[in-house]
Amino acid sequence: MLPPSGDQFEISGGGYRAVVTESGAALRLLEYAGRPLVDGFPEDAMSTGFRGQVLMPWPNRIRDGAYSFGGRDLQLGLSEPSRHNASHGLVRCASWSREEHSPNSVSLVYRLLAQSGYPWTLDLHVLYDLSANGLTVTQTATNMSGEPAPYASGSHPYLAVGPGPIDTLELILPVTTRSLVDDRLLPVGREDVEGSAYDFRVTRPLRDTVLDDAFTGLVRDEDGVATAVLRDPATGEGVALWVDEQHHWLQVYSGDDVPATARRSLAVEPMTAQADAFRSGEDLVTLAPAGQPGDEHSASWGIRALD
Repeated sequence: MLPPSGDQFEISGGGYRAVVTESGAALRLLEYAGRPLVDGFPEDAMSTGFRGQVLMPWPNRIRDGAYSFGGRDLQLGLSEPSRHNASHGLVRCASWSREEHSPNSVSLVYRLLAQSGYPWTLDLHVLYDLSANGLTVTQTATNMSGEPAPYASGSHPYLAVGPGPIDTLELILPVTTRSLVDDRLLPVGREDVEGSAYDFRVTRPLRDTVLDDAFTGLVRDEDGVATAVLRDPATGEGVALWVDEQHHWLQVYSGDDVPATARRSLAVEPMTAQADAFRSGEDLVTLAPAGQPGDEHSASWGIRALD
């Protein structure tokens, strides 16, 4: 019998173990020395709450699924009908194919064919690699069409430190600006986090802070890397998520609107652009036509354990 998420690809290295699924190229499991670092999903279940899924060719939401590009008005299917949005791309439940699988890494590929609402063909590639430095994920898109194509990417890991709830955990979030949204979770403005309940630039407990927010103005180190940290002050154990310079946004979600898993873990989602980028153009990547410079885009992020 095949699991709901299809074939399972296990890798290990440097004390880490991960399982990636055929369905959505999702990160189902990640642990270090037997300690879970992500709140994934069981082998005999589907991903819920987008757990571990890759979000391509856009993350987050597009208002009404409608946008214009290259002189055309386009309409996507409304995958979030309750809010009348197109949500989290087109490949999160697709059947990805194994390209290479070694003891410590696996790469999956998927050809996203031109379709109504997204009339471009992209070759998509996701590489998961484990080492003593933790997990590194690289998401790549190559335009196979003869016209420029709009593109953004993201992923949806839920960070875990113990069984939850997250209220007693401490968070470091290296951001300066929060996106303000309407009741459909679409951006309408932004504000500085300084002095607000969303200012986690210096480590402090989450307590009862409710989060479903996109943040930008990432504070980076000398290598251009921004790192969020979730830690249990009682044990010192924690987990860090880092993003490269291609990622301009982090979506942080405490899951309070899902009673069964509310505040059990904290989603920290790398995004190259925030919601509605296909309409606003903010941080949107335009992939050049196939065979021309700029027809490919790669972005990397990763997770490591903290002791």
